Amino acid sequence: MKSIGILSDTHGYLDPAVFSFFKDCDEVWHAGDWGTGVAENLHSFPKLRGVYGNIDGSAIRNEFSGELFFECEGVKVLIIHIGGYPPRYEKGVREKLEKMRPDLFICGHSHILKIIRDPKLNNMLCINPGAAGKSGFHQMKTIVRLKIDSNRIFDVEVIELGKR
Repeated sequence: MKSIGILSDTHGYLDPAVFSFFKDCDEVWHAGDWGTGVAENLHSFPKLRGVYGNIDGSAIRNEFSGELFFECEGVKVLIIHIGGYPPRYEKGVREKLEKMRPDLFICGHSHILKIIRDPKLNNMLCINPGAAGKSGFHQMKTIVRLKIDSNRIFDVEVIELGKR
C-alpha cells in the first residue's frame, strides 16, 4: 500500500502545511506549473514524480517530462499538466486516454479542484487537485491525498490549505 500526495500549480509558492499533510506519504506527485524553488523542497519526500507545466522554465523541463505514464501498486497512472476532464478533455487527450487506458488521470492547469470518474473510459478516476500556490484566480489553496493498494484507489481526501 502506498500513500500519495498530489498537488499542482504552486507557481513558486509551497505552503509549509504541505509538509505536515504529506508527512506520511510514500510519494508526492506534482501536475505542473511548479515555479522556482518548489521541486528542490519537494525532493525531501521519499519519491517525487511530476510533469512540467506551461509556466515552467528550462530547469523544471530538464528534470520532468511533459507527461508521465507509470504503474503504482497495480494502478496505471497518467499525469499531464493541461488535460481537461470528462467529457471536455483538451485536444488530443481523449485519444491518449483511449490508447493508454489509465485507471487514474491527473492534471492541473485550470486551478479548479475536480475529482470525477469518466464512465466512458473504463470508469477512470480523474483528479485535478486545484492550485496549491498563491497565483491565479482560485480562492482556496488545495491539495489531494489518497491511498493505492492492489489495483484499488481509496481514502481520497481534499485538503484545504487556506485562502490564496
